Amino acid sequence: MLPIHVTVWDDGDASADQVILVHGTLSWGSQSFAQQRPLAQHRPLLVVDRRGFGNSPDTAMSDYDVDAADIIALMDRPSHLVGHSYGGVVALLAAARCPDKVASLALIEPAALAVASSVPVVATALEGNRRYMGAASQSMSAEDYLHVVHGDHPIPSPYEFALRAAHTALHERPCWEADVPLDPIRSASYPKLVLAGTWETAPPDYRAATGEALIATSKYVAIQTGAQFTQIPGADHSPHQQRPDQVNPLLLTLWTQPPNDPDHAQ
Repeated sequence: MLPIHVTVWDDGDASADQVILVHGTLSWGSQSFAQQRPLAQHRPLLVVDRRGFGNSPDTAMSDYDVDAADIIALMDRPSHLVGHSYGGVVALLAAARCPDKVASLALIEPAALAVASSVPVVATALEGNRRYMGAASQSMSAEDYLHVVHGDHPIPSPYEFALRAAHTALHERPCWEADVPLDPIRSASYPKLVLAGTWETAPPDYRAATGEALIATSKYVAIQTGAQFTQIPGADHSPHQQRPDQVNPLLLTLWTQPPNDPDHAQ
């Protein structure tokens, strides 16, 4: 029995290569990837709830290494991996460990800041994250954290899921500290795509504190893995939710691409 809950969306060819969708923090699978539901017409979508989120069991500490092992356990056939934010780090780790099981890799603003810490704006954001999350995990309740994160925006429903996600996020192993090996991904022949928002619609302080570092990290990961890098206008940290009209066609194209020559990757 799997240690996590997986929702399967399958409205088409069940024999096609499956897609595994890995959500970020403060969310859960069906909430994060609701706008990708129509893609189940083309191939089966396995929508994961990471441990401590959605319908998956509680965990003392959400951990990207454990999550990666959970994803690998689902890869019993060639699988297209799609990861957002924290889920992008999980997808990177799974792909690096089992390249022969990966059909393609799509990363949506992967929060792998540590691997890009040589970039000044990323290094600054890392230090800010360490200060803020260290204090928040000690002093802030899950309810307070939930309202701080969402601000004036609606809190996803059901509220109980959102509150639980906030609690798990406060006590998770920080994905931005992960030591992700990028060389195995670069040397693999499966097609790769990294997406980021342009962030022009985000509040200036949010873009400065978070957006610039995530864009820089996304570019760095794309360069180091030989992935195609595309920015999505009108989106910030969640392009797949904010601009599915742009993101979904890119995913469909990726899933039908043949393997690349890694020595001539973009």
